[in-house]
Amino acid sequence: MLPVVVMLICSLIMNANCIRFNLEPNTRRCLKESMRKAILVSGEYDVSNPTGGRTDLQVLDSKGHTAFQRESIDKGKFVTIADEDDLYDICFTSYLSPGHGHATTEVHLELKHGVEAKKYENLAEVSKLKPLEMELTKLEDLSASIVADFEYMKKREEEMRDTNESTNTRVLYLSVFSMFCLFGLATWQVLYLRKFFKSKKLID
Repeated sequence: MLPVVVMLICSLIMNANCIRFNLEPNTRRCLKESMRKAILVSGEYDVSNPTGGRTDLQVLDSKGHTAFQRESIDKGKFVTIADEDDLYDICFTSYLSPGHGHATTEVHLELKHGVEAKKYENLAEVSKLKPLEMELTKLEDLSASIVADFEYMKKREEEMRDTNESTNTRVLYLSVFSMFCLFGLATWQVLYLRKFFKSKKLID
């Protein structure tokens, strides 16, 4: 009973994104997805193409490298693992032949990260694991994933703190420099006005 309860609780924090949208004919729409290094990411898509139309799928990293590409998709899956922390573009491009009106393409996409993306049923069949053993394996992977997430958040917090401290130092230097500039400008202005008034014999 305990493993089931733990799995139910942990399932609430698993990273899974689901989106549905309409794609206009002969247009391209890209969805941005943050992917972490060496973390498995799977996507399951279901595309309803109108008559005379087709849709292509392409997954690109921030440098423009293609991680996955397929033409004339309707329903299927893709799996990718990022080489480094990066922001990926998942692009759908629709094509509609002339003379088929202005029908839109309906796209449904579900993304899963990490443990959620793994197929434990297939692993159980290959390794001949019992249901309880499969659940324990999944719990073990999930625990490791949670620890990795905490380490990642800690690293990000340290990076943000370093950035914050660096920014504060630069702001301090800029403030001191601005004060010196204002002081110098005020001194020059006083000396200039004094010289001007003396030239006009308004002061001694």
